[in-house]
Amino acid sequence: MIGVMKNAGNWPTRRDPSRGRVAAPFRSRDRNLSLHPLAGGVRAPESRNIGLDSERSVPNLPSAANSRVTDRKLGMFHLNFSIPCLYVLARFLLPLPWRRRSKIAVGALLLFGSQYHLWSRLSSGSVFSPEFPQAVVVAFNWAFGAILFLAIIQIALDLVGLARLAFRRRTPIVSTRARYGAAVTAMVLAAVAVDQATRVPEPKDIEVAIRGLPSEFDGYRLLQITDLHLSRLFQGNWARAVVERANALDADLMVVTGDLIDGSVEARQADVEPLRALRARDGVWMIPGNHEYYFGFEAWMRRFGELGLRDLTNRHTVLRRGDAGIVLAGLADLRAPANGQEGPDLDAALAGAPTNAPVILLEHQPRNAPERAGRAALQLSGHTHGGMILGLDRLFALANNGFVSGAYRVGEMTLYVSNGTGLWPGFALRLGKPPELTRITLRPAA
Repeated sequence: MIGVMKNAGNWPTRRDPSRGRVAAPFRSRDRNLSLHPLAGGVRAPESRNIGLDSERSVPNLPSAANSRVTDRKLGMFHLNFSIPCLYVLARFLLPLPWRRRSKIAVGALLLFGSQYHLWSRLSSGSVFSPEFPQAVVVAFNWAFGAILFLAIIQIALDLVGLARLAFRRRTPIVSTRARYGAAVTAMVLAAVAVDQATRVPEPKDIEVAIRGLPSEFDGYRLLQITDLHLSRLFQGNWARAVVERANALDADLMVVTGDLIDGSVEARQADVEPLRALRARDGVWMIPGNHEYYFGFEAWMRRFGELGLRDLTNRHTVLRRGDAGIVLAGLADLRAPANGQEGPDLDAALAGAPTNAPVILLEHQPRNAPERAGRAALQLSGHTHGGMILGLDRLFALANNGFVSGAYRVGEMTLYVSNGTGLWPGFALRLGKPPELTRITLRPAA
């Protein structure tokens, strides 16, 4: 018979060893600028729907200076996402043999589509939660994707054209026909990328060998769900289909490794309700990702608990079969301290855990895996969405210590980084990096 054991003590609080008393949870009023892997390191604001202000977003600065820093960061964020459009305007649109009026009209449409994240921010107060009808979110992602792919193709055509100049051929660097072909190709690629991003993910099966795994856990199956990003793009019907497919995989344990939502509890009430139906013999356990901290962390954690998702933030549980056990531990996200919450604390997470049992660690972001390797046998992460587009995934690897998709050997630990079940609705594009529901079968290492 399998029994699940929790840490002793009251989970919403933790003892502060330096002061010998129980520390109460922090409450945040920050309007921090928050790092996101898709924003090139530029930070974006939190939702205005949860009563946040900007008084503490940058320490030791008065509010006026704070506001200037916030505006500058936001300006850089939107500029970064405007660069592909600016290149398309200069190198694709302007050289076309069109009338000025036509160029102005098309240029205005391109600029409008490129500023999707600005319109998202105006719709909800956050670039991470576009509160438009689903069809509008899909259309914006298609338009943004088409601009991005056209910029990439145009750069390639320009490089080829420049190379031809070396041979002194009297031809345009890029012909009009090539430009039209690039535009059609970009639009088709964007449509395929949005379709691949928004589909219900297929199961992916992997096996992980763990040294010291008790024989009672040979063949034990975990299902990892991550980066659902339930939103106006990934709504309740999509979540229901994911839950039905997850339950059909008959896992012993389900773990959700963060970024479940984009939006406030009120906005996502119906979209998260299907999560209540997730079922596994040893329960459904979760940790927060960075996005949970952007939309009212404490309210969301309470809501997840009401849905039957058990919180492992800086805590552990022991999964047992008879006298044998394995430890399942979880960590807070790296963005937690900037939002007034307790950061990742592996010592707290493993306090009181049996020392002779293998540890499976849940941490949303994979970048600190080398620091965890000495204390866990397996780490499950998400956050990167697998890099989303084959080739561009290398950029996301640079921002995540080289970890972007699939299994890695880190010392004696296996790190698995899922491509994600959903992804951020601000960049809903996938090519060659499909979404997944990851079923992991444990085996004892030889």
